[in-house]
Amino acid sequence: MMSPRPTPTPAAELPAEIDLRLVVTDMDGTLLDEDSRPPAGLGAIIERMCAHGVAFCPASGRQLANLRAVLGPAIDDGPIIPENGLFSLVGGVELHHDPMTREQAVRAIEAVRVVQARGGDVGAVVATRHMAYTERGDSSFTAQVATYYEQRTLVADLTALPLDDVLKIAVYDFGVAERDSGPQVRQAVPDLQAVASGLHWTDVMSTVGSKGRALRIVQEHLGVSPKQTAVFGDYLNDLELYDHARLGFAMANAHPGLLRAAPYVAPANTEDGVVRTVSLLLDRLPAGR
Repeated sequence: MMSPRPTPTPAAELPAEIDLRLVVTDMDGTLLDEDSRPPAGLGAIIERMCAHGVAFCPASGRQLANLRAVLGPAIDDGPIIPENGLFSLVGGVELHHDPMTREQAVRAIEAVRVVQARGGDVGAVVATRHMAYTERGDSSFTAQVATYYEQRTLVADLTALPLDDVLKIAVYDFGVAERDSGPQVRQAVPDLQAVASGLHWTDVMSTVGSKGRALRIVQEHLGVSPKQTAVFGDYLNDLELYDHARLGFAMANAHPGLLRAAPYVAPANTEDGVVRTVSLLLDRLPAGR
């Protein structure tokens, strides 16, 4: 039996007045609906945010080119956190990136191959800042990769790539990643993080990288404090965002671990929860903002 969905935080429980300067949102399961589409009211709410001096920042495991394709020119001039926080930029200017070594990338790729040899229905994506590479080319796997990676190339052997600018090895599991391939991959690369970024995805990456680290770098660049920041997420790779924001919202459909960590709950992604909640927050800006 499924647990009942948590009730969103009533407006009365939010701070009466808010000095909001930055809104950071995950994409899948958070901002986007079940068909990976942005909410109808997103453009209008971004315009309203801009009028009030509030920056909009997507923070996702998705590729930079994919975020631009999905969200359009509305994000061109603002902050963007792609690739699970391993890369950040503002106005097209890179602020940081956290790559892994070639040796680490090879071991992660080989770990995925071991899972495959044991019967696991998995595939690896080697993600760099501007290109994603795969060696599994069947249509079912390619369709999953295409959802998140706009710029992608099929190669014969991932380990034959230069691997000198690898941000992460994203592992797609047609089963349940946390239960099936995730623990096996994590055990094989103990010097790296293996972060659950969705029901079917595990991101293998540097131990220093996270969405939280990237958010802190963006905040410092923009001169924005955690008190002036709202964040929205739904899965475990969003956890560290809450360390850097006073207004931390888990979606009503979020992973239980995230619901325990976040001080507030927003309506589900299928109910335009981010747009509806940001509208409430903007209503509470001081007069003159």
